[in-house]
Amino acid sequence: MAGVMLGTKLCTNKIVLERYMSLPQPKDKVQCMYVWIDGTGENLRAKTRTLDFVPKDPKELPIWNFDGSSTGQAVGENSDVMIHPVALYQDPVRGNNNRLVLCETYAHDGKVHPTNLRHGCVQVMEKAKSFKPWFAFEQEYTLMDIDDQPFGWPKNGFPGPQGPYYTSVGANKAYGRDVVEAHYKACLRAGINIFGTNAEGMPSQWEFQIGPSEGITASDDLWMARFLIHRIAEDFGIAVTLEPKLKKDWSGAGGHVNFSTVQMRQPGGLAVIKEAVEKLSKRHQTHLKFYDPKGGADNLRRLTCMHETSSFYEFTHGVAHRNASVRIPRQVNEDGCGYLEDRRPTANCDPYAVTEMLVRTTCLNETD
Repeated sequence: MAGVMLGTKLCTNKIVLERYMSLPQPKDKVQCMYVWIDGTGENLRAKTRTLDFVPKDPKELPIWNFDGSSTGQAVGENSDVMIHPVALYQDPVRGNNNRLVLCETYAHDGKVHPTNLRHGCVQVMEKAKSFKPWFAFEQEYTLMDIDDQPFGWPKNGFPGPQGPYYTSVGANKAYGRDVVEAHYKACLRAGINIFGTNAEGMPSQWEFQIGPSEGITASDDLWMARFLIHRIAEDFGIAVTLEPKLKKDWSGAGGHVNFSTVQMRQPGGLAVIKEAVEKLSKRHQTHLKFYDPKGGADNLRRLTCMHETSSFYEFTHGVAHRNASVRIPRQVNEDGCGYLEDRRPTANCDPYAVTEMLVRTTCLNETD
């Protein structure tokens, strides 16, 4: 049978697909899937081309283009947007020597496209390279069924109250683990620095962690890991959302970032961490403008002081305090060095914008 019914949707038969995916691939042909961020600042697009060599560096790959009028990045009368390869990954879906290619977007005249936040982030990381900034992301997301409801939830109601789902095990608590495990292995195969994963507080909500990595790398890895969670869930007939506040009375979804400099990681670094927290406290609203793709509107719904969130209006911090804007982990406080956790970024944040702001404020000492 060529297709199967999943709910109310006809889905293709993956067994039939495997017949073609297992066909031998010519040694002199490589499929390169170019991936970029579209005009929303949170969604990803992709298309593939064939090359006759195995690329080892993104600079070896040709610059390409796409129809920006279909992605919110150009008008129909002048629709070409250029994509420049900037990072290479193994393709865990297609296998062989095939590659995933993370790209930056540029206008037809060669200027950086307004939606390309990576370009500016790279420049800021270069200015701050003596600080050796490390970043690690905690990416929360929710699995959705084809009827646009959280995967596994009752169709006419809600699951039991929060409590048993966080880090849970069991078919009545952990929904969609197949997707999570497949994604984990795929990230490892791709060369993404994935740290771990766990079930979150709302049923069908999960988290994976990326990093720690220095400079731009963690943000690149996070974007490609996001691409893969969408792509792999697609094979299961499941959708993924990074919506920060999917259900009013349930936990939202964050993109917490753990941040440190070499000075913070050295003995006595706790004093440097506290100095950084003080700097962050003075730019709270400025940071919130960059911590979600809607200039703070998403966080206004999420940061309610409930479900382990802080206040949108007031900056707070504390040791092991999960309802604070910035948390200093207990072990860091005891060791006297380490990192801080900024809990304000949303699940759908642009990591380039978040990491750039952290460096501008704490390393480059920018003020409002």
